[in-house]
Amino acid sequence: MLPQAARGRPSLIEPREEILDVAAGLFVERGFAATSTREIAEAVGIRQASLYFHFANKEEILGELLQRSIRPTLDRIERIEALAAETGAGPEVLLHVLVVLDVRTLAAAPRNAGVLSRLPEVQRKDVFGPFGSARNELRDAYARLGMQITDGRAVAMTPDRDLLGALLLQLVEVVIGMRSHGHRITPAIEAIVAASCLRVCLTDQSRIDEAAARAADLIGSLEA
Repeated sequence: MLPQAARGRPSLIEPREEILDVAAGLFVERGFAATSTREIAEAVGIRQASLYFHFANKEEILGELLQRSIRPTLDRIERIEALAAETGAGPEVLLHVLVVLDVRTLAAAPRNAGVLSRLPEVQRKDVFGPFGSARNELRDAYARLGMQITDGRAVAMTPDRDLLGALLLQLVEVVIGMRSHGHRITPAIEAIVAASCLRVCLTDQSRIDEAAARAADLIGSLEA
């Protein structure tokens, strides 16, 4: 179905946001290379020249979409880690907070734009470089918190630092596949993903429950 603007009725979405939303849908459905700026503009219901007022080219739209699938989480990492000193929250709590906020970032990405980072044609674009660096930074944050949790526990069963960070990030990114299959990302899903990440760090159920209870208030303060 076409956006409201394309059907002759005014859209309630800001033009830049509508362009991103429509472009994300076309990129995910058709592929990046197969979608033109003219097609994006027509689907939004604006002239191509109007699209260029907001974005210089198709690659700039792609870069913005990639960043929206990761930047909101990344911008909170320093604040999340500061909670250890401010509130006495342990690493299990902080990891739970990070996972839930990251799941929400992916759930909010326009038209499941997280899919785009998995496309080979996108990975070859220059705009993928900043996204790749941001993803590495996020993986390192997962690794830091995960290693704090696993420190001193069953060393033979514990992944090394890089593998642990990659495992935790991959667990969170399962949300991308869930959205692709039409699943709505609910608080229950957030809790399951967070608990799964803590289990990878060899956390028992009682500590997972404690972390979830403590994390709820902290997440509220971070999103306020």
